[in-house]
Amino acid sequence: MSNLVSTKGIGRPDWIRSVAEFNRSDTRKAVWQLINTVVPYLAAMGLMVFSVLRGWPYPVTLALAVPAAGLAIRLFILFHDCCHDSFFTSRRANRIMGYITGILTFTPYDSWRNAHNTHHATAGNLDSRGTGDVWTMTVSEYLASSRLKRLGYRLVRNPFFLLLVVPFWLSMIAYRIPQRNGGPNAAASVWITNLGLAVIFGVAALTVGWQTYVLVQVPVVLLAWSAGVWLFYVQHQHEDAYWEAEDRCDPLKAALQGSSYYKLPRVLQWVSGNIGLHHIHHLRPRIPNYHLQRCQDAVPALQKVRPLTLRRSLKSVAMNLWDEETRQMVSFGAIGSRARTG
Repeated sequence: MSNLVSTKGIGRPDWIRSVAEFNRSDTRKAVWQLINTVVPYLAAMGLMVFSVLRGWPYPVTLALAVPAAGLAIRLFILFHDCCHDSFFTSRRANRIMGYITGILTFTPYDSWRNAHNTHHATAGNLDSRGTGDVWTMTVSEYLASSRLKRLGYRLVRNPFFLLLVVPFWLSMIAYRIPQRNGGPNAAASVWITNLGLAVIFGVAALTVGWQTYVLVQVPVVLLAWSAGVWLFYVQHQHEDAYWEAEDRCDPLKAALQGSSYYKLPRVLQWVSGNIGLHHIHHLRPRIPNYHLQRCQDAVPALQKVRPLTLRRSLKSVAMNLWDEETRQMVSFGAIGSRARTG
């Protein structure tokens, strides 16, 4: 990584200008992505409703939930681009579509946008953790914590809790409640999203029945959110992660080293809207998802970033704490002896 990134005070390399060329939004590509995502998503949901109404075995409906959830993930990436004002050229269009896709993905636009922008502004900064990111403690913080806090941290980092409980909590509870100090726009977006979901529920109750809606919508939301939580987790909790104190934090290193290049099979890359190219996204958040691969292919410096494969990403489950001495993520087991004497 050292041949790619600068240290503070040296300045930004010349190739950054090449990356900036991909900032431009393309309305035609955006519209096409909406068509090739929303239409099959609604069709998949319709087929699930049909399967329930016709009395097909519920495992069949659950099997249909897998592609529907994949399309929901892609829909969330379009929402994500709207939050960065990068999907459409028009800021108003981004906002309108952001609210619509936010309702479809159970995510309040302004509330999530505020937290996510904070995440971008503080990525890799040890002194500004806690908003829009995964709870991450340093080894010294963990060792100095009470037994109860350690237990809570271990619970949150447990893969079963992370991929089963956290998605349910976020989608069904946390994002249904306005956050303190979020501001009036953020609170309004929560209530507007809740109202939109209530309208959808009401229409479904009057047409196909509320039980059918629940049997169809809940597994799709939970599957999509579980996959989404995993994607977000491995994009910042991998073995090559980057964390520094605020006075030493280099934004370029935080982007290229602190955000993984998650190299996925072509089908999964399409489903995830190229979000695996997260190093580029954090380098230039205004680059829309449909330009990320072109940027990766066009800028040789970006191709030197070590990719995180599906197999390697599984190791991220054991990356639990940031060790300020070794400058890397480590497992709970790696500090076992220190924890017992701490």
